[in-house]
Parts: sequence; C-alpha cells; structure tokens
Amino acid sequence: MNTTIRTPGPSDAGALEQADKEAAVQAARHRHHPAIKALGALSEVSDQVPLSLVCGSVILGGALAGQDHVARTGMRMMAAHLLANSVKRLIKDRFRRTRPVEMIKRQSYRCEPGESQGGHETSFPSGHTAGAVAVAAVVARDLPQMAVPALGVAALVSGIQVPRGKHYPADVAAGAVLGLLSALVVRRLWDRAVRD
Repeated sequence: MNTTIRTPGPSDAGALEQADKEAAVQAARHRHHPAIKALGALSEVSDQVPLSLVCGSVILGGALAGQDHVARTGMRMMAAHLLANSVKRLIKDRFRRTRPVEMIKRQSYRCEPGESQGGHETSFPSGHTAGAVAVAAVVARDLPQMAVPALGVAALVSGIQVPRGKHYPADVAAGAVLGLLSALVVRRLWDRAVRD
C-alpha cells in the first residue's frame, strides 16, 4: 500500500506533518487484528461518559467507605477530566483534521482551521488520551500506590489510538499534554481554594 497520501491544495503538509501521517498509516495497517480491536474496545473506558462514571464511582466509593481523601481524589479526577474534555471540545469544534482511517479509505486529508463537519474530521487532539492522562495524573499524585496501574492504563489507552486508526501520533501527544495541564490546573486551583 502507498503510505504517502498527499494533502491537496495550499495545505500541503510539511515534513513533520507528512511523517505524522505516514506513521499513522503504517500503524493503522494492524487495525483489523483481534488484539488491536480488543484493546481499542477496552480503551473506550476513557470516553467522556464512561470516564465520568469511573470518577463518580471513586467519589461515591470514598464517601461510602468514610475515606474522605479517596472521595476528594475522585472529585479532582472528575474536575481534571471535565476540564480536559471541555478544552478538547473547543479545539475540535474549531479545527478540522481527517481521522487516519478516513484518510486511508478515501485517500483524502484535511488539516486546517474551521468548523468540523462530523466525527471523521475531529482527529486533533485525542480526547481519549486527554481524559485518561488527566485522570491518571491526579490518581498518581493523590494515591501514589495506584500510580503504576493508573499511568499504565493511560499509556495503553493513548498508545492504542494510533494502531486502531483513530488518531495520528501528534494527536495523541497533544492529548497527553492537555491531560497533564488539566490535572496541574485542577491541583493548583484546588490547593488555592483550600488555603483561602
């Protein structure tokens, strides 16, 4: 299969963008493998509603068990997730990038500012990655004994997005940065509120 998909018109990709596209095409060759499909299905836990339910469960579980620190962690998880998701949505609503699987199927690609015309144009940034990283960063800081599994799940969720053809490597990197920044902002605002 030809791995070079040319961007039509004035938005002809630079070297980094072309490398990003080619890496996505190479990885997405494996998207039909049962392991990739299974891991991709598992990664849906970091979609908006399932991840909100995870955060809510931590809040409720901590409250019912009388472990206030766990309930507070759940609240910070939820806040970081909501912040990451809100910023991600703002970007996706104002920037079009064709998802890799669509680029492969249609042999066409867009990457430009503008209102997206559907889910096939909302590749940047990876929302699954942003949410997973935001929540994992909160867990890792608040509950150090859970850092390795939380960060491991976030890495798995992030890493599988490229071979399943949902995102380019740059989308995943941007989502990870967004998730980390969201967790940091929530921590700073929370600490400030507690001090005041």
